[in-house]
Amino acid sequence: MLDKKSLIWFIVISFVFSWILFAAPLAFKEDETLYPIAVQGLFALAMFGPGIAAIVVTLFVVRQPFSTLRLNTLGPRRYYFWAWFLAPLMAVLTLATSVALGTGVFDPTLTAMREALAQSPQSQELPPVEILLAIQLLIAVTIAPFINILFAMGEELGWRGFLLPQLMALGEWKALLLSGAIWGIWHAPATILHGHNFPNHPYLGVLVMTVGCILLGIIFGWLYLKTKSPWAPALAHGAFNAVAPAAIFFLNPEGLDLALGGNPLGLAGWIPMVLIIGVLVALKQLPAPQVGEA
Repeated sequence: MLDKKSLIWFIVISFVFSWILFAAPLAFKEDETLYPIAVQGLFALAMFGPGIAAIVVTLFVVRQPFSTLRLNTLGPRRYYFWAWFLAPLMAVLTLATSVALGTGVFDPTLTAMREALAQSPQSQELPPVEILLAIQLLIAVTIAPFINILFAMGEELGWRGFLLPQLMALGEWKALLLSGAIWGIWHAPATILHGHNFPNHPYLGVLVMTVGCILLGIIFGWLYLKTKSPWAPALAHGAFNAVAPAAIFFLNPEGLDLALGGNPLGLAGWIPMVLIIGVLVALKQLPAPQVGEA
């Protein structure tokens, strides 16, 4: 049976805590030096909102032991391979889809990264762009997912560790879709106030982000349902944050619209995620949606 009281408390705590932190960098908007630092730091703290909400609601609203959030469980180890390496696959497929759809132009000269490095005071002392990119990608694939997991768990303990199981009373597909939609809407202040992810579309970006989160949430939800542990989706989330945006480095920045090309949560990323979800359904890793279920 759906526990509406616990769901309402979870959503209120998650959104209020995180939305305050999403809005807080506006206090530094006029300072070009402090603003990017404030955005990065406060957004990182905002990621803990859903996890804090999950803990508070579990202990004080549902009144269940902390262990019900299953942080003491890993589940079958084989799913951690996919949690780790699906993100690089998504990055490659997003790049290929962007070029195939014409929403991005492949740029072997790495103009985007060269322009970013040109703004650094130490640009003349740095190694060639190709070497820097290779190092960055290596770190993104190997070390960064495990560093990012600390912050990713702040979200995944809430979205997949608490919200998804609570919604399972509605049916698996409805739970996956609804939890992903709530996750996407949770990002709204970051998208609207700061142009996060889709700087050219502060309002349309909310819709684009929500669709992307629904699709990505199905994949992260699959990892949770197979392991019954928040650690698998947290690793996948950490890996995604580390490497999935790498497609942007290989696209010409001139005229690039991140809602359409390069961004794994935009149109070019939706198609690979739909393909991955289709494969999971075909392999019976996810049930085939029934007519009227989703």
